[in-house]
Amino acid sequence: MEMGEGLTRQQMDQLQEVFHLFDRNGDGCITLDELRTEIQKFDYNLTEEELKDMINEVDADGNGTIEFGELRNLMSKTFKEETEEKLEEAFKLFDENQDGYISANELSSVLRMLNLGERLTYEEIQQMINDADLDGDGQVDYHEFVNMMTEYWKKADDESEILP
Repeated sequence: MEMGEGLTRQQMDQLQEVFHLFDRNGDGCITLDELRTEIQKFDYNLTEEELKDMINEVDADGNGTIEFGELRNLMSKTFKEETEEKLEEAFKLFDENQDGYISANELSSVLRMLNLGERLTYEEIQQMINDADLDGDGQVDYHEFVNMMTEYWKKADDESEILP
């Protein structure tokens, strides 16, 4: 797995910002004391044990601190799991008859329900299905749906890099 896989550039930038806020001395790792200092700013008074548990949850190499790579990997895994759950929910919404496929009719129905399909012709909706339909069976299965959404997000992330 590529480091940071599943995180957009914007999310990576935000994660680095947060990491640097916690890494008070800039040595590249968050210590127990640094974590305590930042957590207390939010009026949380955690016990020493609770703080250690927080570090241990992220500390993959067991050295008692949190390095950026460890935090990035945790957030990437968390984001990936959340994304998979959301994709499953979205697919079920589109797959109205729950047969495991999204047809042009189902896509049209959901787009109308969400007030997104009023300006699209049936031919345009059919083209959307054809573009996502990798095996050519005329409908979109879950894996094709995930592939389509992943490509869309990559494109959106690439375009956001261009914008100021």
